[in-house]
This record gives sequence, structure tokens and C-alpha cells, in this order.
Amino acid sequence: MKKFRPQPGFVVKAYRFALDPNAVQERALHSHCGAARAAYNWAVAWIEASWWQRKAESTYGIPQEQLTQWRPWSLPALRKAFNAAKHTDPRFAAWWQDNSKEAYNTGLANAAAAFDNYARSRQGQRRGRAMGIPRFKSKRKARPSCRFTTGTTRADADGRHVTLPRLGTLRTHEPTVKLLARIQAGTARILSATVRHERGRWFVSLQTEVKRDLVRVARPGVAIGIDLGVKTLAAMADSAKEIREVANPRHLDTALKQLRHASRTVSRRQGPDRRMGHKPSKRWEKANAARNRVHHRVANLRADALHKLTTSIAAEYGTVVVEDLNVAGMLRNRRLARRIADAGCGEIRRQVEYKTRQRHATHLVVADRWYPSSKTCSECGAVKAKLPLHVRTYICDACGLVIDRDENAALNLAALAAAAVTGTGVAGDQDTAPAASKPRGADRKTRATRPGRTARTGRAGGATLPHQWQTETRDRPQAEAFTLWRRDGPSGPKCPEC
Repeated sequence: MKKFRPQPGFVVKAYRFALDPNAVQERALHSHCGAARAAYNWAVAWIEASWWQRKAESTYGIPQEQLTQWRPWSLPALRKAFNAAKHTDPRFAAWWQDNSKEAYNTGLANAAAAFDNYARSRQGQRRGRAMGIPRFKSKRKARPSCRFTTGTTRADADGRHVTLPRLGTLRTHEPTVKLLARIQAGTARILSATVRHERGRWFVSLQTEVKRDLVRVARPGVAIGIDLGVKTLAAMADSAKEIREVANPRHLDTALKQLRHASRTVSRRQGPDRRMGHKPSKRWEKANAARNRVHHRVANLRADALHKLTTSIAAEYGTVVVEDLNVAGMLRNRRLARRIADAGCGEIRRQVEYKTRQRHATHLVVADRWYPSSKTCSECGAVKAKLPLHVRTYICDACGLVIDRDENAALNLAALAAAAVTGTGVAGDQDTAPAASKPRGADRKTRATRPGRTARTGRAGGATLPHQWQTETRDRPQAEAFTLWRRDGPSGPKCPEC
């Protein structure tokens, strides 16, 4: 399907609002999201049924050209097949008319995208981790979500309601005046709406095409280097040698005592047991809801703090230098995983990237993953061979500089901006600078695929599907040791403190 492209001078932006639905509207929301999940599961079963049928027929000695035809997984094909089956399929015949057609289209579109990702991953055309065969969505684990692309979708003139197809007018928990003002001025139009249930309440995300209004930064000629960590959330140093630190609020650590108490209360109640067929008691549901509220509060506090930090950075400096941290690899360290996840290092970089690009059109420099920012002296450039994590003060053996290791790393990152052209904070200066040079010639990248996995051509879901499935799920033998070496030792997941 052709991807939507905004008109020149416009960008696609989402406005997210919390909803306050009444009991009837909440049941309708659950019904639409359940319909999307049911349509997705139907599409997965319908496509994979032809795969297994071909596998069974091949064992009977049937020639290849006489096997059951492939079932396509394009969105138009899935729509046509689902519309023909919903009238007679007992799973949909009695209730499919209760929901909007957009609910079923959401599930079918998700299924088509899942099979596309699987096929491209099998052929070596998709970046990232290998994708497996699409699986069914569980009613208990899947997050309720539904998208509306057609029909009446608007923000009402009173600034406190939104109207969605078949769901009617829903009250928002917060005013929609910012979006409404843009719509009335003709600088924005709503493209689609997505309702989603998370953190204990319903949200609506209105995808809009908005006129791009660039805001000049406060200090366009200044570059800043940001060193993320656990002890200190961010150590920032600019090109004028000004250093400031942002303390780590440790939202999860603050709530651990309350979370342990809530978890003990839940463990003393009669919870669900699928094996015995026991349903949870009312007291368990009440205690579990109280525990979930603790988790939701921690997540909300973390998101609020990160947005305030990244907004202030993007609005002040013309060039921002961040590290290319291997957060997924760092989370494998069981001693630091909880602290790293609580800090939100990956989320900080994601927010800085889109805020510098969309709001201010300033320049973002991403330091190489193997750049020794903590081991390099910010005065003379000497590089230490080793710098253990417990050593918090950097002492240069060449020039005698004594400085905090996080501040030293931030100064080194700010110096990388000298290899790029500093942004001016106005339109047209984005991405005009050459890529920053890689210190010490470090050009190694983290391996994206396992050794021995080669891209194979051919259509996914062939006659050897069960054998392929087993090969994908078990560990692959490694023919030779794969170790990356640097001047300062073997490579590994980069810690934000070193």
C-alpha cells in the first residue's frame, strides 16, 4: 500500500488525549478492540492453513503444480476473504455488525504488515532481529487498540470532546484547544484516530497533517554533549566549557517499598488459575488494580521528566551530540538492568532526535558506539587503556587533569561537534554537516544477525515450513568464535558510565 506523504511545508504529528468514557462507551471501546484482535487471529489462521495444507499434500507425493494455491496476505485480499466469511463463520456471524468496519480493518492491516515483515526478514531485506511467523493474539495479554481511518473523526468545537465513528462523542480528560486552534486556522487536518487502553485508562491519538512551524533555539551557535548514566542521569557540557548535571530521579526505586507492599497484598488473595479453572476473587482484582496504579504512576512520572529534559535541550542548543548506546545489550546485565531501564536512556535519544528535527531543524550528531568518551582526556586527548566503572574520577597520566568521569565524557562529546557544522536553529540547516569522524578508526558495528544465518530466497511458508520453524526457534551452532577487539579491550555492551 502506498505510504502517505505530507504536502511540502507540513509534517505528520500526533495529538494524544486521555478519555473519560462512560460505562456504555467503555463497553463499545472494548468491543471494537476485541473485534480488531479477532480479525487479526482469523487472518493468521486463514493464511497459515494453506501453508500446512501444502505441507500435508507434499507428503502424499502430489506434484508441486497441483498443490493448494497460496493464499495472499495483501490487505485488499484479506478484506475480500473476510467479508465473504463473516456472514457464515460462527465466530463472527452473530455480532460482526455491532462494530465499525474500521475495527476489522485494523486487525487485517496488522496481519498483512506482520506477514510482510516475516517475508522480508526471511529474504534478508529487513533490518533488525529476525522475525518469526505471526502468532495469535491472546485476549489476556494483547493491548486493546483500534484505528479509524474513515468516517466522522473530529475534535469538537467545545474543546473537551472528540467524535469517532460508531463510538459517538467521547469526553476528553484534558482540553483539545491546541489542536482545535490549528484546525480552525486551516494549518492542520486530522488523518486518522487510534484508541488504545494502557496504564489503566483509554487514550485517543489523533494523527494530523500540521503546518511545520520552526522555532529558533536560544543559543544557535553553541553545541552540547550529553553523557547518559545511572548515577547521574545526564552530564551535559557545551562548547563554552559550561558543565551541568541532571540528577537521576530514580522513580522506580522511590516506589519500590510501596510496590512490594502492594505485591504482597496481591499474593495473599485468590488469583486466577487457568489450570484449575479458578477465577480471581473480587479482593484480588481490587488489590491487583492498586498495584497496577503504582506501576502506572512510575511510568507517568518518568515520561514527564524525560519530556521536560529533552524539550529544554532541543530548544536551547544549535547542535546536540549524543552517544550511540547499545541499550538492549546493557539490559542483559542483571546487576544494572533495573537501573538502566528506569533511567530511560533509549527514550532520551529518541525524543531528542525527533524534537531537534521537527521543532527546531537543528543538527544532531551521534557519536560512534566505540568512541571512548570516558577514557579520553578532554584536555590533551590521551586515551587510557582501562577505566573501571567504580572509578568515578578521571586522572590523566599525561597532563595531570583531575575531573569527574561523566563531565570528562560530556566535554569529549561536545568536542565532536567541531567535526560538524553547528546548526543555526533555522530551517535549511538540518543535516548539512558531514558525518563525524570515527575516533581511532573504530568502524565495528554490533552484529545484527546470528552467525550462520544467511538470507534465503523463495516464498515464506513453503512446503518445508515445520522444519524451518524448528530451525528458527532453536539455537544455531556457531562455526567460529566471533569477538570484536578494540585498543582498549574486547568489545561488549557499552555501559553509560564508561
